[in-house]
Amino acid sequence: MSQQFESPRPATIRSQLMLETVSEMVGERGYPYSQAQVRIRPQGPGPWTFTLFGSDAPDSIDQVVNREVDVAIINPSIVLTLAYRGKGPYQKPLPVRAISVIPSRDWLGFAVNASTGLTSLADIKTQRFPLRVSLRAQRDHSVHLVVDQVLKVYGFSLSDIVEWGGEVSYDAGLPADPARIGRAKAGEVDAIFDEAVTRFIPLAVELGMRFLPIEEPERSKLAELGMRTEAMPKAVFPMLPADIPAVDFSGFPVFTNAETPESFVYEFSRALDARKTRIAYQQPGPLPIDVMCKDTPDGPLDVPLHPGAERYWREAGYL
Repeated sequence: MSQQFESPRPATIRSQLMLETVSEMVGERGYPYSQAQVRIRPQGPGPWTFTLFGSDAPDSIDQVVNREVDVAIINPSIVLTLAYRGKGPYQKPLPVRAISVIPSRDWLGFAVNASTGLTSLADIKTQRFPLRVSLRAQRDHSVHLVVDQVLKVYGFSLSDIVEWGGEVSYDAGLPADPARIGRAKAGEVDAIFDEAVTRFIPLAVELGMRFLPIEEPERSKLAELGMRTEAMPKAVFPMLPADIPAVDFSGFPVFTNAETPESFVYEFSRALDARKTRIAYQQPGPLPIDVMCKDTPDGPLDVPLHPGAERYWREAGYL
């Protein structure tokens, strides 16, 4: 007796083959090509209808605003808030809307060698200190935008540090990477300004570095822009001398343009929910969809949800 098979839809299997294969490739630890862009359209010739970009840098905001990309991701949440409010580097409010936000607890740390004698960011300006600063090599990373905004409310810039005789180097790797923190250990730099502090804090404190707090009135000035500040807690990092007020670097918002068709955003939200167990987040466990459409400490959400996303999350019972 012959077995009956249902033939696959050719367009479906071709697209799924590419998507699933690339998903496996970019998920491999150490594979260098880890960023992906996806375009979809009806079968046949013609322009691409929607573009989705697994991004992380502020350039993705301009691409979404210009309708070059329909769905993108940014880290941290506060950068999308600046764009929505038209603050900081954004001259006017931009038409961005949230779909969800991937929780990711983090802070921006301003670590300096204790030997500098610096106890605050204000000291750098007051003393016109010739600081040797290590920054992230990836020049389009959000950390550069956020560092610039923080220093601006303190009344100075990286260019000023260089003018005072200091140096700014752009070094590969996260702050805890051996080569990066090794520059501080070797005395080649006096400071490391960066996010991803969970592994960095213990190593920095062990080297005799201190984290400079964000003080008043600068905290209030940052809040006016839409930038949250939150303490790096001693309860989590017992090697710290106390809670250190810092810039909140949490959250990976998935976002779109306010004019993106509601039907598409609704379907994107539904598909995200349907595939939550297949997207790597924390092992073990699926994406925490139940909190990804809400404002939480790990996933700040100060930008309104797109109507298509809000409708799906409500119908699905998450809101």
